[in-house]
Amino acid sequence: MTLLIPFPDISPVIFSIPIPVWTFSWDAQNYSLGGFDLAIHWYALAYVFGILFASWLIRQTIRRPALWPQNTPALTEKNLDDLMSWMVIGIIVGGRMGYVLFYKPQIYLADPIAALRIFDGGMSFHGGFLGVIFAGVAFCWKHQISIPRMADIIAISAPAGLLFGRLSNFINGELWGRETNLPWGVIFPGVDAQTCANAISGFCARHPSQLYEALGEGLILGSVLLYLVFRTQALRFTGLLTGIFVSCYGFTRFLVEIVRQPDAHFQSLENPIGFAIQFGKLGLTMGQILSLPMIFIGLWLVYRARLK
Repeated sequence: MTLLIPFPDISPVIFSIPIPVWTFSWDAQNYSLGGFDLAIHWYALAYVFGILFASWLIRQTIRRPALWPQNTPALTEKNLDDLMSWMVIGIIVGGRMGYVLFYKPQIYLADPIAALRIFDGGMSFHGGFLGVIFAGVAFCWKHQISIPRMADIIAISAPAGLLFGRLSNFINGELWGRETNLPWGVIFPGVDAQTCANAISGFCARHPSQLYEALGEGLILGSVLLYLVFRTQALRFTGLLTGIFVSCYGFTRFLVEIVRQPDAHFQSLENPIGFAIQFGKLGLTMGQILSLPMIFIGLWLVYRARLK
């Protein structure tokens, strides 16, 4: 028997404060300010929680010199706040630009200004990942810090942000999976989510792919990395944690893409699965294409770290 799990009635907005209109005159001209709602969304809170947790976790490793090679942390608590500022910029700029370039380039080429409207939605992990790399490298050059060692501490803090972010995706009812008749299929709201070929009792149940990613990329991967850091002193093998994070994220994302609904502009009558590259009846989604290099690069980093 197939169960249909209704989507939980959770508003994407945590709370909203109406800002009244304030009208004033200046130089014989009338002006007005306000007249909008100041809303706090779960997705914004996910970024805040992820960054705060990352800062706390990195601080814990800094305060334990024995975890590091030569008992010397990669950075000091004094420049940790500076690092987090660089990371925030890298995540937001890279995430947005990645979404624009990887998933909807033709739309934003027609309307370049739309790329700046981040509040309309649209962020890419792979773009954010590249943004963090560039921001991290710039930070390391500025402070003369080892880039591979810095990459390790960023890697162990990333899964928390992924966990909070994917949970927010679920609450927002976005990035859902393909239709399914499995017992845990969720009835996501919206016309697009409820449009499918094999509706059950008038409803379309879909894979909660956001929760799959929250579990795999966030909770499980994060727990493994924390165990390796605090129980096996894996930080002493420079590059090992970075390699594990990158390869495991890529592998998890590659698998989840099998049940994740692709962006609509990749689908057509000839390509209902939404492959970005197609080989007859087989192919790869854009998420899988972007994840493959991560798998191989991550495995190479693990191999290289274990040789030291």
